[in-house]
Amino acid sequence: MWKQFLGKISRKSPKSGGRGGSRPAKSPSSRGAANGAPPELSASSPAAAASPFPPPSGAETREDVFLRKLNVCCVVFDFAAERGKDSPEVERKRQVLVSLVDCVSEAEEPLTEAMLSACVRMFAINLFRVFPPKLRSGASAATDEDEPFFDPSWYHLQVVYELLLRERECLKTVLHRIYGKFMGNRPFIRKAVSNIFYRFVFETDHHNGIAELLEVFGSVITGFAKPLKEEHKLFLWKALIPLHKPKTVGVYLPQLTYCITQFIEKEPKLTGTVIRGLLKYWPVTNSQKEMMFLGELEEVLELTEMADFQKCAVPLFRRIAQCLNSSHFQVAERALFLWNNEHLFDLISQNCQVILPIIYPALERNARWHWNQSVLNVTMNVRKMFFDMDERLLLACQTNFQEEEKKRAASEERRRLVWEHLERNAAFHPVTGDIGFAVPPTSAPLVAPTMT
Repeated sequence: MWKQFLGKISRKSPKSGGRGGSRPAKSPSSRGAANGAPPELSASSPAAAASPFPPPSGAETREDVFLRKLNVCCVVFDFAAERGKDSPEVERKRQVLVSLVDCVSEAEEPLTEAMLSACVRMFAINLFRVFPPKLRSGASAATDEDEPFFDPSWYHLQVVYELLLRERECLKTVLHRIYGKFMGNRPFIRKAVSNIFYRFVFETDHHNGIAELLEVFGSVITGFAKPLKEEHKLFLWKALIPLHKPKTVGVYLPQLTYCITQFIEKEPKLTGTVIRGLLKYWPVTNSQKEMMFLGELEEVLELTEMADFQKCAVPLFRRIAQCLNSSHFQVAERALFLWNNEHLFDLISQNCQVILPIIYPALERNARWHWNQSVLNVTMNVRKMFFDMDERLLLACQTNFQEEEKKRAASEERRRLVWEHLERNAAFHPVTGDIGFAVPPTSAPLVAPTMT
């Protein structure tokens, strides 16, 4: 296997190094030398001009060849001062980077510690850089909004990032295969992942791999047998639903939503549990997060059956009514767009007697006082939908709303009169600073406290 692997590398080497053999080599930027690029592998050396590394001898190992390739990639070129992609050394480095990506993707054995350390060093030398001026200039960026601008060194950086990001893909594959092959360790793996979620939600509020873990468990949940075990339901309630609490939920929300919908497809009765969990962690002051919750709620309601919908309709539409009156127009508009969903519209129309009395006051307030014209237009459309569903019920809700508004106005008037009365009394009886304090006469002798 090693001979085949080394032979493959040796066949790729002349291709990457033979293009520029007849041209004089350019010197790399000073940053490459300062970052520790070996002088014998710099682009200005004759050996580098001929080939990035000579064909491996029979005594060389996979690690030696891999490390030599990484040393070649530690040379950083100044694309602003040089000829860019036309330079043979620049093209040679890209070919070596591509060969590294192929080696990592096709390798059957893991990288050694020395290889990983060299990879990190190469990543640091190439990626930790000063951005070009155009990336930091707001005026020039505004003129070219339609044309994306890439770093001049993106010709190399793109492949470096591709090599760097393969680690997460490999880790996901390894975890999934371990879970699939070692059936006796599956409860332990689920418990370990649950503990990671607990620590992230309730302690640290920081973890870089939540989305990847959820992506792995999305396929794991798909393989759960029906009916679901009690421990699987506990995993949903105690591990997955609390992940809606952190502020960074948007980073992994698509993967989290997929996991939750997989549970509902396995057992539709869990929709009530999921909706109660969403209402428990519903954001109050974060409008962007609230819009994401509304999107996830719509996906959950699409899988909800009538009996489960009726159990949670009252608390659910109380929360939706609050979203309708949000001063953030996107939140109010997103909540109104729920009526465009055909399945949800059918659920609402069959439970109109319960839902309309909860929703109508919010619709009426929007129609009277909301500042956004788009929200006002969609509100009138929703009111017309309810009017077509049950005209008598809508008129009854309208009458009830008017009576409640009269009571509220009378209560506010009484409160105003009480405050005016208090203000008049305060004006006739000014408050002095010595009220309630007994001031001793000036002629009274001072008595020292007795010691007991």
